[in-house]
Amino acid sequence: MVPRPDKSELLMPAGSLEKLKIAVLYGADAIYMGTPDMSLRSKSDMTLEDIVEGIEFAHEYGKRVYLTLNLFSHNRDVEKLPQYIETVRHVKPDGLIIADPGVFMFVKQQAPELELHISTQANICSWLSVKYWQDQGASLCVMAREVTYGELVEIRQKCPDIKIEAFVHGAMCMTYSGRCLLSNFMVERGANQGSCANSCRWKYKVHAKLKDGSLKEMEINKDNRDDYDFYLEEEERPGEFMQIDEDNRGSYILNSKDLCLMQHLDDYLKIGIDSLKVEGRGKSPFYVAVVARAYRQAIDDWYDDPDSWNGNDYMEELLSIPNRGYTKAFHDGRLADISHNYDETATLAEWEYAGQIKQITDDAFIVEIKNKLVAGDVMCFLPPSSASPILLRLYEYILADNGKIVDNVHGSLKQFVRIDFDKFEHEDIDHLKSILPEMTIIKKERPLSAAQWARLKYDTAAADIENGRGSEISLAKQKNNLREKIEIRDETRTPRLRKDVVEGCCGRGCNGCLVFWNDPLYEKARIKLQAKKQGEKMAKDTKRAVLKAMK
Repeated sequence: MVPRPDKSELLMPAGSLEKLKIAVLYGADAIYMGTPDMSLRSKSDMTLEDIVEGIEFAHEYGKRVYLTLNLFSHNRDVEKLPQYIETVRHVKPDGLIIADPGVFMFVKQQAPELELHISTQANICSWLSVKYWQDQGASLCVMAREVTYGELVEIRQKCPDIKIEAFVHGAMCMTYSGRCLLSNFMVERGANQGSCANSCRWKYKVHAKLKDGSLKEMEINKDNRDDYDFYLEEEERPGEFMQIDEDNRGSYILNSKDLCLMQHLDDYLKIGIDSLKVEGRGKSPFYVAVVARAYRQAIDDWYDDPDSWNGNDYMEELLSIPNRGYTKAFHDGRLADISHNYDETATLAEWEYAGQIKQITDDAFIVEIKNKLVAGDVMCFLPPSSASPILLRLYEYILADNGKIVDNVHGSLKQFVRIDFDKFEHEDIDHLKSILPEMTIIKKERPLSAAQWARLKYDTAAADIENGRGSEISLAKQKNNLREKIEIRDETRTPRLRKDVVEGCCGRGCNGCLVFWNDPLYEKARIKLQAKKQGEKMAKDTKRAVLKAMK
């Protein structure tokens, strides 16, 4: 058996070679990835050549790489196994993730030197199943998402000699740990073959059929719901009605919020869960960087000082990436009603992917733009280390290829801009270059519609309730407000409005902000802000002092 690690590892996803490198840069201990034909991600951008390069890159930095072979095999897949295993064994991955018992047996026989991990697709929910796979020669078992924390504690106690992996962050599948037939039924795309169409998240309309046989679209409430049979109509299939059967837990076609166990991460660290897994091989480099950065800091901080650790300290960063709202899912047992989003399926955040540092010259960063930037936008550079983000407000952009100065740039045009170091008016340049290497991710604020702002407020209020804070009255008000805003359908988009600062200033003191750094009105605020040491996080009380000085 492979020995268990001394500390819990942060396991990040990589759907491409670029994402693997970013995961390594931003603090992952291990990365999982796979080729599209054998790994439950048919849209993976990984070739076998990428696999080889990725493993070599990760090993150079002392990181581990696990390859996914977790499909449920059909006969046609079995024919590919010999060549796949012969190729894989030569690149020396640190583990192979498998779900199918037949595939497990084949790999164990053909490549006994490979460490074998049992995928979440195998639906391991008990210590008995863990012991079974341990007896078969598995080195690690990934727990099904349905396993509660209480069950996980017992599994850890009864299975001390095998590594245990648990999901802590990412999208949730509302079928049994990914065993879904809805995608097959709707579009003939096999979820268990890596081609899930996410049919559970599509927009459906409820119809009511009266007992006399007439079909009507109407509002259903507690007073009239027993008078009808219920049907779903998917928006791209008008006229096709699917009857909804419900039991006391509700409908099975649900749009789950995203899993986020950050506020309970200390529970998993205390009992020695070996691998803390983040879902998202199909997500962006922005997602990989932000999630890895947040969990890396949280894990390290807990090991440094577990008594004063607080998961809330890291939530602001996780809220900056697009999400469906966060839920702790099965941590305490059965899902709560607020674990689902009934009104909207889109991922959402007030920040978006702005760009990535692609090159560092003697006097400038060369940045690839990922989303539109206009004059006056604030770029937020995210150091891979624990240093504070670096904010820069620009009023014009220099195109890297021809030196042309423009007032906006577009990610869709694959534009590169040059950002001279002298634009960072309030940073030590040597320190700046040391904390912002190539591949550093940059984000920017994203203007949102009234309905989107209401969605974020509702998601926050729901998460507070789920974690034992907030009030049901406040949540109900936020829900009504959200539905009202959705009904209005006003698509006007605005940035966040901050009522605690004077008009015209966001209070961040960004490098080059003409208002903050030049107007006498903000002199006291500048003194407060400049007292902050390089690389030091601005404490909440310091932020309040800055805002107070501005008034």
